[in-house]
Amino acid sequence: MTLTLEKIRRFEMRGPARTKLLRLTSLIVCMSLSLAALARADVVSDWNAIAAQTAIPVRPGPSAILDLAMVHAAMHDAIQAYQRRFEPYSGPIPNASGSPIAAAARAAHDVLVARFPSQSGTLDTLLDNYLSSLGLQGDEGLLVGQQAAANILNLRAGDGSFPSNPEVFTGGTGPGEWRPTPPALAPMATPWLGAVTPFTLKGSVTRFRSPAPPSLDSGKYVRDYNETKALGSINSTARTQAQTDLANFYSDNFLALWERTLRGIADTNINNIGDSARLFALANLAAADALIAAWDGKRFYHFWRPITAIQNGNNDGNTRTAGDATWVPQIPTFTPPYPEFPSGANSLTGAMTRTLERLFGNKMTFSVTSNFVNQTKTYQRFSDIADDVVNVRIYQGIHFRTADEVARRHGTQIADMAFSHFLRPVHNHDDDDR
Repeated sequence: MTLTLEKIRRFEMRGPARTKLLRLTSLIVCMSLSLAALARADVVSDWNAIAAQTAIPVRPGPSAILDLAMVHAAMHDAIQAYQRRFEPYSGPIPNASGSPIAAAARAAHDVLVARFPSQSGTLDTLLDNYLSSLGLQGDEGLLVGQQAAANILNLRAGDGSFPSNPEVFTGGTGPGEWRPTPPALAPMATPWLGAVTPFTLKGSVTRFRSPAPPSLDSGKYVRDYNETKALGSINSTARTQAQTDLANFYSDNFLALWERTLRGIADTNINNIGDSARLFALANLAAADALIAAWDGKRFYHFWRPITAIQNGNNDGNTRTAGDATWVPQIPTFTPPYPEFPSGANSLTGAMTRTLERLFGNKMTFSVTSNFVNQTKTYQRFSDIADDVVNVRIYQGIHFRTADEVARRHGTQIADMAFSHFLRPVHNHDDDDR
């Protein structure tokens, strides 16, 4: 059986479908990829699809963003060794020769092999078939890509990711404290993520920690509580069918959904691999830092999820939050295994949409596909999808509004800082479309 690149792009992680992820991992490990007949846009989108399918199904929580950020920083640097239109992330690579396409593919491959050594055989086959399909086997650009990957890997060595003995965090039992939620009752996923060295933020990530969630006796908490209780319940009579449909649409894995969306935007709107590589690198670097900062806040505040808050509403010290011991969210199996505040999905979405706004402006027609429901939505503004993601986590019953809004602002601010200080245009460059 042979996998095509389009199959890799389509067969992506679906929110609760864990068995599909296990089967997918086996497919990646056991099958080879034929790339003889590609419907490709460019090397960056192609290897984004490969990287996403290699990393997302097997990494806990959203931690695959670390792998994706490294892959795309390496690809950007490999291509800019030729074009020299934008600043490199890790440093210049002099005297580049051969094909930038070969260089970018090798850069992505080498980062992935270093991060997923058990998949090295499959990744080697992917690269060999990819280069063969383009007549680039043995190209001198492979050495450039090898150096770009080595630079990134060296830079990120000892960054605190994937510790050998991670903390097992189960929160607390007091009012407002997160604790494992049903049905899995699992400890916090990736509690170490907030301590990982950021990619673009200077200094400790704690400098960028979001403000605290509303206190349990505040009017804001009461409003948030009652809104999610009404709109996010499995048997809500307040949630409209359109809101339920939106909740189901965005029950897909958010990282896989956003990488898919970036590919669609790049394939439709960009015809220069340097511009494509910069888009993916900026978006994933900013998203990585937004999620690192979000996880710092989650672990520090360890604020409870709506299912815990509402089932224990009569014991939170606030007479305005009536409890319901039978309350469950819109998708009962969907509450993620980590604290509520701030929202990871909105941190990610804020970073992605702001990066896209900085590159293209707010108005652009683009599509978002959910593999969870096998549907596609078309948007006209990046701010519209950001609005939807704020609301949808309430409809799903897994967040309070403040966590969503704070996270969106936080992700936006981090993307602005990344865009202003990294991968900037180089003046007097040779505008080479190689």
